[in-house]
Amino acid sequence: MSNKETFGKTIGVVLAVCLVCSIIVAGSAVGLRETQLANKAKDKQNNILAVAGLQTDKSNKEIFSSNIETRLVDLSTGNFAQDVTAAEITDYDQRKAAKDPKRSSKLSPEENVASIGRVADLATVYLVSDDQGKLQRLILPVHGAGLWSTMYAFVALKTDGNTIEAITYYEQGETPGLGGEVENPRWVKLWPGKELFDAQWNPAIKVVKGEVAADSKHEIDALSGATLTSAGVQNTFTFWFGEQGFGPFLNKFRQGALTNG
Repeated sequence: MSNKETFGKTIGVVLAVCLVCSIIVAGSAVGLRETQLANKAKDKQNNILAVAGLQTDKSNKEIFSSNIETRLVDLSTGNFAQDVTAAEITDYDQRKAAKDPKRSSKLSPEENVASIGRVADLATVYLVSDDQGKLQRLILPVHGAGLWSTMYAFVALKTDGNTIEAITYYEQGETPGLGGEVENPRWVKLWPGKELFDAQWNPAIKVVKGEVAADSKHEIDALSGATLTSAGVQNTFTFWFGEQGFGPFLNKFRQGALTNG
């Protein structure tokens, strides 16, 4: 047998193995897709519950069903979105919407404070109530660029639409031990009690270097050694609680002037 024939057979075997492996990988990806989506939804619920502050013996699924109401907000008006079904609200993916020119708006350089490029026209919010149906907290999703990644967080507010009850950064790719400290419980505990807005209802949260006064209503210690990640946190809050973000919604929320659309 010639070397040419041997080489051809070797290439044939390699191609056959690659084809079989590709089929197996593709099949596994398709077969696991439902499980992956279910795990993603469960992880999202767990992170929302982490800042919901509910004390109950119910399961997470029961809490979400009876104590947390998911709504969509039209960011351009600050009102709840109209003509959307419960199924549409449940299935809404804000990240996908932000990438769709038909469902999002491109931010100008001046508006693009958080370096996210586009913002979805509709944003998800979560209303947390106790077992008697009384509103306890408002949870808002925010995101913005850090040094290496887009950082995603949930911010829980008191019913005054101003005072922070809790935050959690649940997805980020910052440097471990530096920017990755946005997930450090010690840093996260600095946020409760801080106020988003000043007396004129302008965004007022400041992430600052150095020691923060104990009675400061608006200042948070910056992350040690992570200047650009800290700046990303600052920019995230500046954007999402300003006019292009949840500012109009929170203004109407505080005044009790929200409408469906």
